[in-house]
Amino acid sequence: MSTVRHHVVIGSGVAGNQAAETLRQQDPASRVTMITTSRLPFFNRYDLPRVFRGERDWRNFIIYPADYYRKNRIALRRATKVVAVDSANRTLSLEHKETIAYDTMLVASGAGAYLPEELSEFRPLMHGFGGFKDAIRVADALPEGGHAILLGGDTIGLDLARTLLDTGHRVTLVAGPHTFWPHEVAPEARPGFIAALERMGIAVIEAANRGGIAGIAQGAQGLSPRSLTFRDGSELHGDVVMPFFGITPSLDFMLGSGADIERGLLVNPELRTTNEAIWAAGDVCQIWTASARRYTFYHGWKNVRAMGELAARNIVGAGEAWVPIQDESLILTPDGRVHSPFWEYQ
Repeated sequence: MSTVRHHVVIGSGVAGNQAAETLRQQDPASRVTMITTSRLPFFNRYDLPRVFRGERDWRNFIIYPADYYRKNRIALRRATKVVAVDSANRTLSLEHKETIAYDTMLVASGAGAYLPEELSEFRPLMHGFGGFKDAIRVADALPEGGHAILLGGDTIGLDLARTLLDTGHRVTLVAGPHTFWPHEVAPEARPGFIAALERMGIAVIEAANRGGIAGIAQGAQGLSPRSLTFRDGSELHGDVVMPFFGITPSLDFMLGSGADIERGLLVNPELRTTNEAIWAAGDVCQIWTASARRYTFYHGWKNVRAMGELAARNIVGAGEAWVPIQDESLILTPDGRVHSPFWEYQ
């Protein structure tokens, strides 16, 4: 029997690619397989606002070309979906019925956009921003000087808003409890941060002041393409409506795997799940913090990349504990603008 270990990484984002690279360096004799639902090789989703600056060639968004994976002996399985994990037999099942055996598995499947249930019926009328094609669709739908309505206003949405303003578009934020997510802003500090967004050029409507969102409709002929109605009867018209209510871990395939799940995969400080052969990294996991006696999500490009590297080192026996490397405090700059450390991608 072969003694070559097979490390399987699920997900091809920042955490997954950093983990695969580290595994190859730390365990050069092993097999490394990366499985992703994405059709594109690794690209930085934080770069997607560049589409609104005229960058439309997907090849310019790719960080690692296909040749990188061949040279580093990383088997990249694109457009491939994992549907189940059998941790007892250390196998995973793919949607097309293939079964893959693993010795260790790292779950770095990331997260998808969260949409509150009360808005789910209006999903077809909203533009997402989770991938390259989504970004192209939004850019195509926004005319020069067009009006984008952002719902919720998490940090991903506010980052996009900065680019939209820079490129001559109008932005209205329909603010609510998810504004500034994942930052925690004290109620007494919120008005100052909202005022800072307005100084940046973002028009802000507090949804609660209008009774909440009642519905989204296709605009009438000759009018704006989208119409947003509030419960007090007032309306807001724009070219696109985009939801930014935070994210939810992509974990359906882990149900029944034997690894404990709360909102995300629960991992110890070494990023190992309750199954000895399975680790997790990135937006998909909650890390045990002894000082706070709770499991905590950590976000931001720098934290996610560091988790991928740490998990890989621990898979090969490093035994190191997680230490956050990125400040999570929302900042008011001296010139009165909002800045999130999650907007720092280098």
